[in-house]
Amino acid sequence: MSDSKTLLTAVASIAASAMLLRSITNEFVPNEVLEYFHSGFHNLSRKLSTRLTVVIEEFQGMSRNQVFEAAEAYLTTKATLSAQRIKASKSENDKNLSFGVDRDEEVNDEFEGIEIRWKYICKQAESIRNKHRDMNSSLRSEIRYYELCFPKKHKEKIFSSYFPYVLERAKDIKQENEAVKLHTVDYSCYWKVPGIKLGHPMTFKTLAIDAELKREIVNDLDKFVKGKEFYKRTGKAWKRGYLLYGPPGTGKSSLIASMSDYLNYDIYDLDLTTVQDNNELKHLILAMSNRSMLVIEDIDCTIKLQNREEDGEAVKNGDNKVTLSGLLNVIDGLWSSCGEERIFIFTTNHKEKLDPALLRPGRMDMHIHLSYCNFSAFEQLAFNYLGISQHELFHQIEGLLGEVQVTPAEIAGELIKISDVGEGLQDIVKFLHSKKMLQEQTV
Repeated sequence: MSDSKTLLTAVASIAASAMLLRSITNEFVPNEVLEYFHSGFHNLSRKLSTRLTVVIEEFQGMSRNQVFEAAEAYLTTKATLSAQRIKASKSENDKNLSFGVDRDEEVNDEFEGIEIRWKYICKQAESIRNKHRDMNSSLRSEIRYYELCFPKKHKEKIFSSYFPYVLERAKDIKQENEAVKLHTVDYSCYWKVPGIKLGHPMTFKTLAIDAELKREIVNDLDKFVKGKEFYKRTGKAWKRGYLLYGPPGTGKSSLIASMSDYLNYDIYDLDLTTVQDNNELKHLILAMSNRSMLVIEDIDCTIKLQNREEDGEAVKNGDNKVTLSGLLNVIDGLWSSCGEERIFIFTTNHKEKLDPALLRPGRMDMHIHLSYCNFSAFEQLAFNYLGISQHELFHQIEGLLGEVQVTPAEIAGELIKISDVGEGLQDIVKFLHSKKMLQEQTV
């Protein structure tokens, strides 16, 4: 008990002495001297520290800091792992919930064996009346920034490898979570911003085309997406062209929607009749985002792109001055390299009407013939509409599909009427027989 009293007395005495010393110092020692010693102590402690802190502010002058945005996106995948307090959010254009770091929370990360600590700081901004305004201070009620702390000895690794990794990973995270949008041209010949959320439900899982052809397309898309180094090594622009051709109702638009869903690429739907000349066309292509698809449907019907192997007078398109040469230049000339990971898709019902120059590799790299419904496509339709993968009538239907020209759209139109599977498939058989008789009569 006596020892405790002695200890408390000693602590109180030290505290009183410290307060007295502080008062004397503040009274008699000039502020400049105090700041000098404080600065010296701070510099000494900083030099002795084994860790380095990088500050990433939200704004860089008047523009938003891209590194801050990347950190914000990147930490959505880390917040739930180590932070004690997180934020949940979802916008209309997001596919899933996203989780962020709340203010003053820390998140731990690891990169190639290096322990890294992130901290999100959010402070009230003081009013600063200064003609040289900075978005980090006077124009916002809050100042937000991240602190990235790591061992000093790994500075080069963090700057040369970790930061590029965070930037690249953040880009992928944003694209994975962002809903696909459909862009069209407005009356001023600009892409409408921000675009319309594409709600098309078709995917490769439900697309009713030949199964082998579907696998071939998916493999080609996978190879394209992973081909950045290949295109760089071979000196080619990172782009690919697909020509979809075949009768109406064979799934060309559905295939485009499936490709967009699979790659998570926005679609830029271009009607050439809205474009006045080659210069406008060039500006529209340049304004497309990377990782996107340009779609020109029914290219043989929009404007007359004269087949250069045919003789005759030059075609006239009224006020429209877009030429075949201008189109070829933007999809395969120098301007086509002003962007990355882009896909060009043209559709037509009559491939034979198109100029061979438009069809060659480098422009339309893969020609996809979407023909009449075969049994593989029918199986997918039956599963989509009826939820069945086999039936005793399938063999008879397979035989008829080999003899009848009928589109997947026509089959889908019959399947949607079915309420009873057995009776409904009998109706499909009757429908195919009637189509066969009608086609035989017209031969």
